[in-house]
This record gives sequence, C-alpha cells and structure tokens, in this order.
Amino acid sequence: QVQLVESGGDLVQPGGSLRLSCVASGFNFSAYGMSWHRQAPGKERELVASINAMSTTDGYLDSVKGRFTISRDNAENILYLQMNRLKPEDTAVYYCYIPYLNIWGQGTQVTVSS
Repeated sequence: QVQLVESGGDLVQPGGSLRLSCVASGFNFSAYGMSWHRQAPGKERELVASINAMSTTDGYLDSVKGRFTISRDNAENILYLQMNRLKPEDTAVYYCYIPYLNIWGQGTQVTVSS
C-alpha cells in the first residue's frame, strides 16, 4: 500500500538547521507532485512547500522563502525539506503529502527553542 514515512525532526536552537526526509513506497513516486505541510499546536495545518514530479517547479510559504528548500530524489523515492535559519515559529509537526492521492505521512516533530 501507499506509505509515507517522515524522519529528521528534532529539537534545535534558533538559527540552526534540519533536513527532513520522507521515504515513499507503494506507488510511482516519480509521477506525482509532493508537498510538505506543518501544524503547530492550536493552529490549522498549512502548506510549507511543494514540488512537481520532475523538480522543475516549486513553491513556498512566504514565511519560509529563502530559508527552506524542497527537493526530491526520484531514484530513491525520497522527498526532502532542508530548513535553515530556523525560528521558534517554525515549531510544528511536519507532514509530507501526495496531493493527487490525498495521502499523508505520520509526521515528524520539529521544535525550535533555546
């Protein structure tokens, strides 16, 4: 079956970096656009970044532009989110998502705090 497994979340100090990974299985990964979303406590889930199937187009939430980079490895079926210059307001559970199939991963916790 289709499965998305995120990893890489951690506790990090403000200004630090993390790289999230989402390992996909059970479908033709290279055929679908993918996205990262996040949900902070008490807030709605929001789209952070998206990328099309061939990595020719991407898009970002305004508050993460210039700090986060979405990428994918279609040979390894992995979606990445490189997060630099992290801020406390980036604290959230981060999820990868297949929009066309409406399938979510289980999430990985990112906490930015000193």
